[in-house]
Amino acid sequence: MICWILLLIKLTSCVCAGTFVVNVTQTSYQAEENHNITLDWTFTTTTHSSTNSVSILCELILDQKTSVLFHLHEGVEVSESQDEEFSGRVQFDKDVLREGRITLHVSRLRTEDSGLYLCEVTTESGSSSDKCRLNVTAAVDQSESQRPTERPEPESRGRIDLYVGLGLTAAGVAAAAAVAVLVRLCSASRRSIKSAD
Repeated sequence: MICWILLLIKLTSCVCAGTFVVNVTQTSYQAEENHNITLDWTFTTTTHSSTNSVSILCELILDQKTSVLFHLHEGVEVSESQDEEFSGRVQFDKDVLREGRITLHVSRLRTEDSGLYLCEVTTESGSSSDKCRLNVTAAVDQSESQRPTERPEPESRGRIDLYVGLGLTAAGVAAAAAVAVLVRLCSASRRSIKSAD
């Protein structure tokens, strides 16, 4: 009999709490490392509800660990409860809170940010939560994709041969000019020696 009474109380509380609902706008997000992302939730509001009575707790849930992404208690941000890994990387848009929206901007994403994000909202109207999944992939290494090939293409090999040939020709011309100057100097020197005798 006691079990039935407890079950009835539980069902009644669920039905009463059903008037207040939190929904995630997107159930799955995909992003690349070092990029930014915006996570959104909505919740039901009433005309008389104040943002000072709203409490929000958003967490990253992993297999072994739960990290606090953002915490708002009765309209006041509690930055001390935020996990260090999100420090300086999460911004909350207070302007849309009155509209029943929770918008969190997460910057400089890391692959470790992948996981299940749960946002729980508590107001005068009740408490509810919803979750979404974020998958952060590693950034593609640009240096690998722009690395030169080991063997030059035949067309570029022909260009290299042309440049080497031109270089040798230029060196040959310079050497021939130097030899010509030396020959003239030697000839002039012999003439001056003969005329002195």
